[in-house]
Amino acid sequence: MFIKKNNTVKLKFMYLAITAILLSSCANKKDVVYFQDTLPYESLVNTIESSPKFKVDDLVSIFVSTLNPEASAPFNPVRGAEEGGIRGEQVDYLVDKEGEIDFPVIGKVKIAGLSQEEAKILLKDRLSEYLKNPIINIRLRNFTVTVLGEVNRPGTYPVNGEQITIMEALGLAGDLTIKGIRKNVMVIREFNGAKVYYKIDLTSKKAFQSPVYYLTQNDVVYVEPNQSAVSSSSLDQRTNIGITIASTLITTTVLLITRLSN
Repeated sequence: MFIKKNNTVKLKFMYLAITAILLSSCANKKDVVYFQDTLPYESLVNTIESSPKFKVDDLVSIFVSTLNPEASAPFNPVRGAEEGGIRGEQVDYLVDKEGEIDFPVIGKVKIAGLSQEEAKILLKDRLSEYLKNPIINIRLRNFTVTVLGEVNRPGTYPVNGEQITIMEALGLAGDLTIKGIRKNVMVIREFNGAKVYYKIDLTSKKAFQSPVYYLTQNDVVYVEPNQSAVSSSSLDQRTNIGITIASTLITTTVLLITRLSN
């Protein structure tokens, strides 16, 4: 009678231990849900400047137009001769180490640190000496963001528009895996040769007010793995075999105790 009771106690203890192991491996809802503190129908006012600034090594496309195409032609150089009605490729401008581009006729123009709108105003002012009411169209040609870490499709992605949010970038990368830490996503941003590191908590609505909610060209987003991912990656083949053996032994022990208790 005592042996049977003792075996029953062991069996219950074994069940509790297995349940605890299973529960400990489950992800907590608070660790994976985005923007948990938002309220129903809540409106959040965007106060963050989202216009990207030009940086060193940016590749910029600039097109100048006026009512007189012949007058604006010298400011729109093309690469390659026009033959058979095929127009040459428009020349792009590289922002040099001084933050400047070498523009036709007017020479060096510093645009690093300026937004597209600010650069348009600067160029229009410089061109007003040569052209009447010029219209300036500027576009960043090498706008890319890189997403690394615990995402489904890490990589470097081109941005077709003028801006992209961190959520859109993560969407391009297939979203975070279940093992990615959402409360501590890192954004690495470079400007004027200096790297700045930001942290953003995607489980809070405060993320919308983060200075890195809107990404800029060449930003790197890194999603840190949680402890479960770190632990699983450090296990070698022998450890995996050991876990398999241990699991088998536990299962066998449970079966034996069950039989003895009946």
